[in-house]
Amino acid sequence: MAGKLDLDPRIVARARALAAKAGQPVVDLARSHTTVSVERAVLRLAGVHGADADGIPWVNRLVDAVRADVGLGHGVAVPVLHAALTTGVEDLTVLAQKAAAGAVRFAVPEKKSEIAAARRRARKAAAGGLKIIDRRRAERDRLIRRYGDPAQRPWIYLIVATGDIHEDIPQAQAAARAGADVIAVIRSTGQSLLDYVPEGATREGFAGTYATQENFRLMRAALDETSRELGRYIRLTNYASGLCMPEIAALAGLERLDMMLNDSMYGILFRDINPIRTFVDQRFSRQVHARAGIIINTGEDNYLTTADAVEAAHTVTVSQLLNEFFAHEAGLADWQLGLGHAFEINPDLPESFRLELAHALLARELFPDAPLKWMPPTRHMTGDVFRGNLLDGFFNLAGALTGQGILLVGMMTEAVVTPWLSDRDIALQNVRYVLNGAGNLHEDFVPGAFIRGRAGQVLGEAVELLERIVDDTLMEAIADGTFGLMKRPADRGKGLDGVARQEDDYYNPVGELL
Repeated sequence: MAGKLDLDPRIVARARALAAKAGQPVVDLARSHTTVSVERAVLRLAGVHGADADGIPWVNRLVDAVRADVGLGHGVAVPVLHAALTTGVEDLTVLAQKAAAGAVRFAVPEKKSEIAAARRRARKAAAGGLKIIDRRRAERDRLIRRYGDPAQRPWIYLIVATGDIHEDIPQAQAAARAGADVIAVIRSTGQSLLDYVPEGATREGFAGTYATQENFRLMRAALDETSRELGRYIRLTNYASGLCMPEIAALAGLERLDMMLNDSMYGILFRDINPIRTFVDQRFSRQVHARAGIIINTGEDNYLTTADAVEAAHTVTVSQLLNEFFAHEAGLADWQLGLGHAFEINPDLPESFRLELAHALLARELFPDAPLKWMPPTRHMTGDVFRGNLLDGFFNLAGALTGQGILLVGMMTEAVVTPWLSDRDIALQNVRYVLNGAGNLHEDFVPGAFIRGRAGQVLGEAVELLERIVDDTLMEAIADGTFGLMKRPADRGKGLDGVARQEDDYYNPVGELL
């Protein structure tokens, strides 16, 4: 697709340089702080598992105990492994249970020999968790070689989530048989605001299914069966966002998920999670995703559900550039960057489809090696299912014309009900018809002056916005409502009390290994 818009390479380079300049202070902030969820992720990879009778994970109890005794600024790894060495309790889950009962106290060792011993044990334990993630990644590679990838791009991405994992599984398998390449299990409403990860298989989610390690395991095993049946590898997606982003990223790596929703600002803007907490958590989670070979999907499409898709188009481009910078800094490769954008322009607007093509093609040319995630219309779905199905057809055609990488299936009942299986079948028929009939049309599509002009205008506005962000800082831009019209100051929001500045002796064995 390169070159169809005649973008000025100097302006593109300027945009990337400004994104790096705007993003670097946030990276510096993330590198100098930790959070309760980062520390819990470390202990999960070190082997802590299970939950108490109230469903609160032992890893939460353990981090809370360490925090109460010595704070978070040193990291939890050294205090926990020092306690394990001095008490003789080698099983860290048992140690967590004893700590919850008040039978273990934590301290930061002062002797160099004790510090060194605790660090060695912590590194060994963390390496064990990363070794499992490495095995899962190699396993994915083997299965893709054995079963093969989908024959065409974009990959067809379909959402399944009933609230009951045992109902999700047959629906996901049916969706794969009907043509879906990627199955996304939406999380239960409100899970992003839980400061713990629920335990076990769950059957009581609301408008989604809880993200748990056991649910990940069950769905992955089921889709592996379907991959064998169909002769193509079916990918699984969930959400690494919210207050437990690092932990869910770790669990996804352990259970071989293939994609994770992982945006740098979504939780800040749409869940009112504290900006510092979010940026610290997302950096660590992306390091884990990089190691696990997981493709991230970012959330720029959400901005256009609250802000006008034409007026705010440049904010999407700015966020994509920032997400690219943050992802590269954390170790993700271009093939792992499922940067988001969406088909959300009011269809009653003259030339709306041409404008959509300009925005989609701009994203494609700015990020030629990224598997962009193209989102269907939601904001202007009215409940008229016939109009909705037509809009989804235009969305699918725009995806084919602009060479998108991941195409989320739009549902004509989007504004009416949670889609039924029959709705998914009709939506998949729409996708298959367009991709079969026009899948390679991007080879013949040459945009005219209108589309090239609009793309250049959006890129220019993105550069102007980035220049203002560099002057005012990204944190101020978020506080001012620049993205999605949501104003989120850095000193407010959920989860701020779970952030701590790193002390000089801070130690994180997972971060070191990554």
